[in-house]
Amino acid sequence: MRHIWSVIAVIAFMASGSVTFAEDVGDPTAVKSEDGKYFDKDGNPTFKVSADGTVDWYTYSGYRRYHSECHVCHGPDGMGSTYAPALKDSLKTMSYGDFLGVVASGRKNVSSSQENVMPAFGDNTNVACYMDDLYVYLRARANDAVGRVRPGKREDKPAAYTQAESACMGKP
Repeated sequence: MRHIWSVIAVIAFMASGSVTFAEDVGDPTAVKSEDGKYFDKDGNPTFKVSADGTVDWYTYSGYRRYHSECHVCHGPDGMGSTYAPALKDSLKTMSYGDFLGVVASGRKNVSSSQENVMPAFGDNTNVACYMDDLYVYLRARANDAVGRVRPGKREDKPAAYTQAESACMGKP
């Protein structure tokens, strides 16, 4: 399993060209759906929020995963802390490939005044199996599509999601 996530991290890193930040990561509008997962025009996972506030499953799951693994450092609403940057802001300019690379492999930023270290989570199945969920939730936060609180309404969990989750977590 560790090898699989290392390979995924390398592929994501190579696909992104390096860990750089673009000025614009594209329109987050969902234009396609496959098995309950939404994609933008560039094929990146994205969120879908209905007029009544119902969020897609990935956004909802991303909220839950964020609050189980990420909020301790990055703040309870993605707004950052004195310890780690605001992911709500980062996802405005960070590509999907860069996000996968940073989460899987970690990152170290050193300046004359501080040193910030993002640990690698590629071997942590509670993060690695849900990277798309985290990306979709944070993308929704970055675009002000969802607020600071737990989404009140959500779509049902897709069967394809359950199958992928079980396979990733090593369940039969």
